[in-house]
Amino acid sequence: MKLLYLSFFSFCSIIFTCSAQSSELDSSMERGAFIYEDFCVTCHLPSGEGVENVYPPIAKSDYLMNNREASIKGIKYGQKGEITVNGKTYNGYMAPMGLSDNEVADVMNYITNSWGNKNDNLVTEEEVSKIEK
Repeated sequence: MKLLYLSFFSFCSIIFTCSAQSSELDSSMERGAFIYEDFCVTCHLPSGEGVENVYPPIAKSDYLMNNREASIKGIKYGQKGEITVNGKTYNGYMAPMGLSDNEVADVMNYITNSWGNKNDNLVTEEEVSKIEK
């Protein structure tokens, strides 16, 4: 009987934790959408497709999804120099946007879960705060 209660309690804990993280992700993505509209949409466009040979795509972006720390760093401090996105090389400049660590986390959660990207690992303010220039 104890095993049954323990199993039930464990199951409920897992469900609650997943639900809480999902809710946290949804809230972060909602805030991130507004940040994207204010700071990112001009270059990366409303659907994240970027401008070919000028601004890299965020939609279905292998760079974004495979280079989490570098992506956070680029948003937090700006990006300069060559990067390869979906097999194409971009050599441009993205100015630092002056976002807080929480805003960087929110926009990362939005862009890594939009336009064909899927990221179940929540980007947090704490994680962003540890990224140095």
